[in-house]
Formats: sequence, structure tokens, C-alpha cells
Amino acid sequence: MRKSLQDRVFDTVNVIYMLLVSVITLYPFLHILAVSLNEARDSARGGITIFPRIISFDSYRTVFGYEGLYHAFFVSVLRTVFGTLLFLLVTTLAGYVMTKKQLKGYRVIYMFFVVSMFVGGGLVPTFLLYRQLGIMNTFWVYILPGAFSTYYMILFRTYIIQLPQGLQESAMIDGAGEFTIFLKIVLPLSTPILATIGLFVAVNQWNAWQDTLYYTTDENLETLQYVLMKVLRQAEATQIAKQARSALARTFGNTSITPNSIKMAITIVATVPILCVYPFLQKYFVKGMVLGAVKG
Repeated sequence: MRKSLQDRVFDTVNVIYMLLVSVITLYPFLHILAVSLNEARDSARGGITIFPRIISFDSYRTVFGYEGLYHAFFVSVLRTVFGTLLFLLVTTLAGYVMTKKQLKGYRVIYMFFVVSMFVGGGLVPTFLLYRQLGIMNTFWVYILPGAFSTYYMILFRTYIIQLPQGLQESAMIDGAGEFTIFLKIVLPLSTPILATIGLFVAVNQWNAWQDTLYYTTDENLETLQYVLMKVLRQAEATQIAKQARSALARTFGNTSITPNSIKMAITIVATVPILCVYPFLQKYFVKGMVLGAVKG
């Protein structure tokens, strides 16, 4: 079919708009990558766009040469994987339970969850609570406090309510219990929302560093973001010093880097690992598995 003039104009505007969005989205990342790969003192002259002028890996050698970086990377991977899995287990179970309005005390329990979204104890009470629980300076301080979120529980609950109730009723007629329905009916149909929530939680776990600062003193529990933050702080401290170049040489043993080049390299190192997860979860954002599950 031949397209009308209005359709051709609409398609053209859409293509231009999407190209513009793509450029706006990709340019900052490509610029950071170019600066991180460029020779640091040359980058200080400016003029770097998306291609480095003088390729140098000194900034990355400095970052990857930092003591404890690889162990911190391992700790971050562990907390991201186990923290996300535990979060999905606890939050989805709570969301499924809160779809049962016949539950005794349903309104009270639901209001208790909602109030927790707006009322918090603050940093000092949280610190004292963690110490009383005995999770200070343990790996559990990364996992247990973030094992539940009322906001994501409500999202999951809303998604379950929108599922065809005929599936659960049919399973009950066949003798399935609540736990069986949850595992074999609800979870398989909830893959899109699970992937979306899981990705957000994984990103938060990966980027977290303040809990390492507040609640741990053991160097073996330092996460990647915390170690990178220490590298960045040292680089910024040398920038403030009067003799920044010589201070960098004393601190990092390399005069061909600058605080700005360290920042750019740190940004790439912290972003790329979690960015690799997106392609595997992208397909679940498009549409759910419910379509066509129930006819009528």
C-alpha cells in the first residue's frame, strides 16, 4: 500500500526524533570512554569528542592496579546476585499474600506496609539496630536490610491482580495449594515484572557503597564501588594540592594521569559490568507471557 503524505511525514519525524534521542543518549557515554582512553595531559587541552587523540591505557592501569580491586569486584558480584535473588523471593511472596483480601487483618497489614514507605528511623537508629542484630561487619549487612521493598511489593501485587483469575481458580479445582499456585502459575506468568524489578534492584545493589562506609570496617567486605570511591577521593585530593602532578606521582606512581582521567576510567569500570545485563532482560520488557493464556 502506498503511504499518504501525512504517513510519510510522520515516519520521517519519528526517525529524526529517534536518531536525536539515540545521539543524546550515546554521546555522553562515548565521550567519557574517549577521555578515559586518551592520554590524560592531552585531554586537559580539551577538544575530545567521541574519539581519543592519543590512545593511552594509563588511567585503566591505575584503576586496575589498585590493591584489593579484584576482591572488591567479587564481593560486589556476590551481593548483587544473592541480594537480588533474596529480594525477589521475599517481595514476591509478600506481594502474592497481599492479593488475598480474605486474609484476616488484611487492611491493618497493608496499612503497616504503606506507612513504612513514609516513616524511617534515620541513620543512627539504623546503625544501632544493625549492631543489635549482629550483622555489622558481616556480609549479611548487604543482603538482609534490602531484602524487601514496599514499593516493589505493591507493583508486584498490582501485576498479580491483573492476571486472569481463571488460572488460579482452575488450579484450585485441581487440588493445587497456594504455594503450588505461586510457584507454577504466578511466577511463570510474572517473568516481565520480575525481570524489571530484578534489574532495578541489581543496579541498586551494584552501585551501593554507603553501607560499606557506615556499617563495615573489614577490608575483605569492601565493594567495588567503595574501592572506586576511594580511588576517586585520592585523585580529587591531589587535584586540590598545589603540586597536583607530583602528588599524583607519589600516590599512583604514574605522572601521565590526572584526576579527571581517573574519574572517566572509574565511570566506565563501574558501568560496563551492569550494562552487560540489559540485553538479556530487554525481551521481558516488551510484553508479558499472559497474552493468549486465557480465552474469553
